[in-house]
Amino acid sequence: METLDYFGHTIRKWSRGASTFLAYPENGARLMNWHLKMADGSVRDVIFWPEITKSDDPLPSRGGNPILFPFSARTFDQGDIHFWRHEKIRRPMPMHGFARNSVFEMTEFDENGFAAVLQPGKEAIEAYPFDYEFTVIYRFQELSFWVEFRLLNKGDEPLPWSAGHHFYFQLPWHDGASRSDYRIDIPARKAFRHQSDGRLEPAPPFEQSTSFDDPALVDRIHTRLKENVVRFGPKNGEEDIVMRLQGGDSSATQPSDQTVVTWSESETAPYYCVEPWMGPPNSPEHKKGLNFVPPKKTGVFSVEVSLG
Repeated sequence: METLDYFGHTIRKWSRGASTFLAYPENGARLMNWHLKMADGSVRDVIFWPEITKSDDPLPSRGGNPILFPFSARTFDQGDIHFWRHEKIRRPMPMHGFARNSVFEMTEFDENGFAAVLQPGKEAIEAYPFDYEFTVIYRFQELSFWVEFRLLNKGDEPLPWSAGHHFYFQLPWHDGASRSDYRIDIPARKAFRHQSDGRLEPAPPFEQSTSFDDPALVDRIHTRLKENVVRFGPKNGEEDIVMRLQGGDSSATQPSDQTVVTWSESETAPYYCVEPWMGPPNSPEHKKGLNFVPPKKTGVFSVEVSLG
């Protein structure tokens, strides 16, 4: 592992064979970029990170893998956005939670990856005033990485959560290609749209395999997965990216609740987000995908991303 100065920020670099991983564990436990050195000497980005200058924000929101905790996307309380209710108490909750903008303490690091523990600030304490320890763990290999959330409930009551990832994948990744040359296979039985009042509206019928240029794919919430594997890549079936979702001991995560959201900011954005979540957005209100960690136990949600 190496350290690099990035516009005044110290980031970390892991080299694993042909792969290079860049991360900023202390700031949101953020994986910033994953790229490969190809046999012909070219470089392929797998996890997208934007080109920036010193005049830009050195930690932009569009790139890498922002951590979504304790809840993914927007929460509502009786139609009011950015709130949630637990045990009859209404509390604020930022979009995608607060972890992606929080300070973390790196507690483990070696040539294979790192572990970082959330240090709750004022916003986090106001939104989620519980006794807990939230840890993000990354392990890097030559053609894959594995990331795990661990939520230790140090209190005496069940602890609610429904966390997720916001992976920005480079797309397209071949010169001269477009989104129409790529497809994604999501083994979902149901799909939804998130409405402006927090409701989940059933999406129109969809195919398991969808082209990335299909406008209906944008912001679609896929759930009731038949299996925990999602694949996407060129339509010829080569160079697939494979994502595997897993729950863990002492967590109420059910495979049927696990969710994959597909999103991109625009038709011309150089990325497409494929986001594995523990459940659909607004889980504290509608209860789908809302998980509880028992007192003194640890809830786990892990994802592996690999090539081929």
